[in-house]
Amino acid sequence: MKVRILPSKPRGEVTAPPSKSMAHRMLICSALAEGESVIRHIALSEDISATVDCLRALGADIRISGDTAVIRGADPKVERTAELFCRESGSTLRFMIPLCLLSEGEKTLSGSERLFSRPLSVYEEICQKQGIRYERGETSLRIEGRLQTGVFEIPGDISSQFISGLLFALPLLDGDSEIRLIPPVESKPYIDMTVQTLREFGIRIEETKNGFFVRGSQKYSCKELSVEGDWSNAAFFEAMDTIFGDIRVTGLREDSLQGDKCCKILLKKIKNGESPIDIRDCPDLAPILFTAAAVFHGAVFEGTKRLKVKESDRAQVMREELSKFGAKMIIEEDRVTVEDTVLYAPTEPLCGHNDHRVVMSLSVLSVLFGAEIEGADAVRKSYPDFFSKLRELNVEVEEYGMDQ
Repeated sequence: MKVRILPSKPRGEVTAPPSKSMAHRMLICSALAEGESVIRHIALSEDISATVDCLRALGADIRISGDTAVIRGADPKVERTAELFCRESGSTLRFMIPLCLLSEGEKTLSGSERLFSRPLSVYEEICQKQGIRYERGETSLRIEGRLQTGVFEIPGDISSQFISGLLFALPLLDGDSEIRLIPPVESKPYIDMTVQTLREFGIRIEETKNGFFVRGSQKYSCKELSVEGDWSNAAFFEAMDTIFGDIRVTGLREDSLQGDKCCKILLKKIKNGESPIDIRDCPDLAPILFTAAAVFHGAVFEGTKRLKVKESDRAQVMREELSKFGAKMIIEEDRVTVEDTVLYAPTEPLCGHNDHRVVMSLSVLSVLFGAEIEGADAVRKSYPDFFSKLRELNVEVEEYGMDQ
């Protein structure tokens, strides 16, 4: 799909969509609980749909009506073979692998080639140490065996999703376990969100000096909860407000544990010319922060090395696309500099690089200058209603065609 965005003067109020990160966690905990849970205020993006399908493959009964999911959990220790299609969701893949290892039987996890190019080494090493079958291909992973208790040493600077994945599974093992994090630990807020959700479902997690102690033989309790608003996707509208003014974003919790809650503070710093900006704990904000820096005074960003293993190589593709507006970026190992340059309307189409956050970031800049974006349907991964929301804010958007 392509979109054409005309220069516009956005204004109005927009409600933040449900948090994708919290929805993943609540659905997983519900699927592991005895009895029936109700999760309200969910949005079936591609990523959330992937998690729902995978949990169903593992035996959970999930019924969805509107924005409400009713989940009856399944015994995760019952032997079963299963095929789990993770689409392009890194969270889904990394959260599901430990759950698959709670029972005997071959499990096949599949997804896009880009998804399986992202790191999985933490789980591979665990499987090798415990004698668990682990066969990885370009678009799939076959595993067979049962996860054992023990001490798990995890690098803290790869992805918090490995830690969260283990935290979901370890309480259900027969013995106690420990997760030791090798510093530096990045994206800590996402781990805190996992621990918070686990506690809401009755699971005790003890934080230690170097990680977590997890008691075994615990049971998940069923719950009725609502998903809070998503600061990650609200960041695009917060950026529009920073650039244009006259936009109010509602439906967000100021006391949220979401790491991307810092978007308002970081956008203000960029507008005021403050630099450098550390994004180690909020790497998903990088595309929109780069965009805002291009609009204002430029900025230096630190903690950027993990951007190359996201849905796209986000620093490289943002440099490529922002250059069409006249922006200049310098990419180093763990630092990105957006230079202070004069921007102008692009004379060629923009490319979304199959990355939802790249598409939405380019859309914000296109509101200022006008542009055509190819591959705009990538927003379905996390925010299917994004362009409809732009229209509600008085932005002229035309959607047309389907990519071949």
